[in-house]
Amino acid sequence: MTKAYAAQKSSKGSKGRILIVEDDYANRILIADYLEHCRYTVLGLQDGLHLFQNLESFQPELILLDIKLPKIDGFTLIQQIQQHVNWRHLPIVVVSGYAFKADQQRALALGARRYLVKPVKIDELQQVVQEELVRSRQE
Repeated sequence: MTKAYAAQKSSKGSKGRILIVEDDYANRILIADYLEHCRYTVLGLQDGLHLFQNLESFQPELILLDIKLPKIDGFTLIQQIQQHVNWRHLPIVVVSGYAFKADQQRALALGARRYLVKPVKIDELQQVVQEELVRSRQE
């Protein structure tokens, strides 16, 4: 399997482009498949090593980000995204197994807009994605 999983479907009629950074294959595919079913165009990455290359080529409107990732953690990725002039406006929704309040506060302080704790209800995830896309398009 390649590091990136992209929807093979046409983006015509898409409700938005979502980048998922999630190292767990099953979680990544489950979320991607559900969001594709909801008519989003999705790109899934198993780590953040080539994040900025994928941001440039895919041009996402929202990132779903795990915190516990191999090689570079989600906190570091949030910091890097916020420091990049082209991407600091991009909404980041953390989807993590880290349930401690301190982790949530840290992610939000670094620039994440929302923090969802796994296991996340898929309809709740879709609602948050929709709300954040609407919010970012109004800014």
